Amino acid sequence: MARTRASKKTKELPGATSSGPPRPTVGTTPAVLPSPLPALASLSALLDSFPARHVLVLGDLVADEYLYGQTDRVSREAPVLVVRHESSEVKLGGAANAAANARALGAEVTVVGALGEDAMGAELRRLFESAGIGLRAANAPATETKTRILAGGINTTRQQMLRVDRGNVPPLPAAAAAQLVEHLRAAAAEADIILVSDYGLGVACEPVRAELHRLAERTRVCVDSRSGLHSLAGFHTAKPNEPELQALTGVPVASDDALLRAGGEALELLECQSVLVTRGRKGMALFEKSGPTSIPVHGARDAVDVTGAGDTVMAAFSLALAAGATALQAALLANVAGALVVQKQGTATVPLPELRAELERG
Repeated sequence: MARTRASKKTKELPGATSSGPPRPTVGTTPAVLPSPLPALASLSALLDSFPARHVLVLGDLVADEYLYGQTDRVSREAPVLVVRHESSEVKLGGAANAAANARALGAEVTVVGALGEDAMGAELRRLFESAGIGLRAANAPATETKTRILAGGINTTRQQMLRVDRGNVPPLPAAAAAQLVEHLRAAAAEADIILVSDYGLGVACEPVRAELHRLAERTRVCVDSRSGLHSLAGFHTAKPNEPELQALTGVPVASDDALLRAGGEALELLECQSVLVTRGRKGMALFEKSGPTSIPVHGARDAVDVTGAGDTVMAAFSLALAAGATALQAALLANVAGALVVQKQGTATVPLPELRAELERG
C-alpha cells in the first residue's frame, strides 16, 4: 500500500551519488549518460514483436463525441454564437483511446471497463468491434460521454467552443464492481501486460485494485491515473504528468531540481520500478532506481491538439515493455509516438507503419 509521504533519509537529490561514475541528471537538455541515448532507428526492431503481444487495458471507457458546425452570427437570445450543425462523430476516448492506440500499434487488445445500456454504449461497442478490440464490459448506469462542439466561419479553422460531460457519478454500483473483477481475472490469463487507464470515474475501485495486486505477482501492471495515483501503489510503472506528480508528492515542480526531488519521492511512494513523467514541450523524464534520465521532446513542430496524447504515450510505453524493451527504450519510443499524435486533431491514434517510418527517419 502507498505510504503517506516518502521519508527523507538524505538531502541528496535522486541523481546524486557519493562515489562511482556519475548518474544521469535531469536538466533543460538531455541527461548526461555514461553512453549516448539509443538511436531511434535501433528501436524499430522492437516493433516487429508488437503484433505478437496481448495488451489488457483496464479503465474508464469514454465516448468522445464531436459536433462540427459553422457559425457566422450571435444569437438574439443571449450573447452567444449560433452554431449550424454540419456533422457528428464518436471516437473511443479515455481508456478506450489507450486500447485503440495499442491496437493501432499492432497488438492484440482486450479492454475491461463499464458501459451503460444506452446509445453511446452501443456506439462504443460497435467501434470496439470495428477496431478488432475484445471487450469485457460491466453494466454501468450510463456511458461516460464527453461532447465537444467545434465550429468556425466559412474560411476559418474550427475551434472547440464548449465541452459537455455526462455519465456516471462514482462510485459504480457494487454489482458492476464485482463484474469488473471477474472480467479482469478472466482477461488477464491471456495478457502479456496490463495497462490501467484511470480517469477517476469509478473503474479503479478497491475490489479491482485488490485483484490487480494479485495479478501483478505474475503480470506487469502499468498505471496511468488522472487523480488517484496515490491509491495505485505497488505496480511496475506509473506515468504521471507534471501536475499529477506535484499532486502526488506535494512538491511544486517549478524547476529541474524540484522535478528531481518529486520524481525520486514518487518512486518511493508508489513502490514501483519506474516513473515516466510527461512534461509537454519539455519532453519526458524517466525515473528508475538507477537514476533519472531526461528525454527531450521529439521534433520541432508545435502541438496541434493534445487530446488523448497521454493515452498514446502509455499504450506505446506498455506495449514496448511487453515486447522486451528496457524502460528507457520504451520511453524513447513512447516519446516519438506522443510527438506524432499531437499533430492530429482530436482523439487520435498512431498506426504502426507511421511510428516505424518516424523511428527510421531518426
